[in-house]
Amino acid sequence: MTPTKRRARWLAYLAVLGPGILAAVAGNDAGGVYTYASAGAEYGFRMLWLLFFITFALIVVQEMCARMGAVTGKGLSDLIRENFGVRWTLVAMLALLIANSFITMSEFAGIASALQMFGIPGYLSVPVVAVAVWLLVVKGDYGTVEKGLIIIALLFLAYPIAAFLEPVPWGNVLHTMLVPSSTWLDTSPRFILLGIGIIGTTVAPWMQFYVQASVVDKGVRTQDLPMQRADIFSGGIVANLVAFFIIVVTATAFLGRHQPIGSALDAATTLRPVAGNFASLLFAAGLLGASVMGALAVPLTTSYAVSEAFGWERGLGQRFRQAPLFYGLYTFIIAVSALVVMVLSAIGKDALLIEAILRAQQISGMITPIILVFILLLINNPRLMGRHTNSRVYNIIAWGTVALVGLFILAWLATELLPGLFAR
Repeated sequence: MTPTKRRARWLAYLAVLGPGILAAVAGNDAGGVYTYASAGAEYGFRMLWLLFFITFALIVVQEMCARMGAVTGKGLSDLIRENFGVRWTLVAMLALLIANSFITMSEFAGIASALQMFGIPGYLSVPVVAVAVWLLVVKGDYGTVEKGLIIIALLFLAYPIAAFLEPVPWGNVLHTMLVPSSTWLDTSPRFILLGIGIIGTTVAPWMQFYVQASVVDKGVRTQDLPMQRADIFSGGIVANLVAFFIIVVTATAFLGRHQPIGSALDAATTLRPVAGNFASLLFAAGLLGASVMGALAVPLTTSYAVSEAFGWERGLGQRFRQAPLFYGLYTFIIAVSALVVMVLSAIGKDALLIEAILRAQQISGMITPIILVFILLLINNPRLMGRHTNSRVYNIIAWGTVALVGLFILAWLATELLPGLFAR
């Protein structure tokens, strides 16, 4: 390849760079960090197999949404309304609204948890940050702020460094992750719910709407799809490598104690090999940046998706009175989420905030299959996608993900309704 062609290819990649990497990095928010850390602390390396398989699902699902955006030039909400009608659109939007409201709540819980490490109680920090987030989107330069927060969130790259400074039993890690065994399975409700949470935080519904909308906004065309795939693939791999190292480092630090993370300080101590006495500062800064980024992106993506679905005026270029439903929904999600976290913070237990964060990811995981079914039916419609429908391999991975979540949910229901059947 000549230098000119190599430079042209690199410039083409930069032109479409963003949606995949941004969505994947944003997935390692408060919910992601605490879910992965809890998996490592409570179950060691036993849940790495699930993260390994779900990495393929993340890449495939996001690539499908990017491909739909490039081929149709429309957002996911538009396509759902046009192809399934208003009733099914209501189902999809209600599912998205429920999932994203809980995810937004978990972002504010992450903010409270991070700032409590500096002695600032959540009932004081959360309303201040909530107002600041609202003003940044409604009045400020959202794009610049988002990029800055992503840089702060990259502090979690300290986990890969910590993994190589800790005495990690790498042979055991790889064997547990890749070789099927009884350690992959556990009938305890806690294990099953953490599994659902890993899926919910890794392949979160909001991320798919975000990716497709971003591809449409950037004007990505079908001829740009190879470069767009590079963006999706690189984003998914990097994000889940960080998730992998969070589990590994936490599992190693907890030394088989198999106990829940009770506070942000518990999670922060795993970074001591990298930051020493500054571990708490490093963890708190990364958690705060990731949580604020999520608090910006998730409610905004929700408001865009719902407004698009029902034909409401939308966009940050509009004034409040020009798009009252768009801004009203955005304001409502932030206000309710922040209020719930303020109440939890006033009770005064950090463990309660962490449990709320984990529950939010589990609810997101239970709703994920609903959105995935809509995506799969759309992507396999030849009238809509022409020759760009899914390959057999993509369908196996995507439908397999739907089935996997379904099995986890059924297993959880069985353990709750028939506890004696699974008692050990």
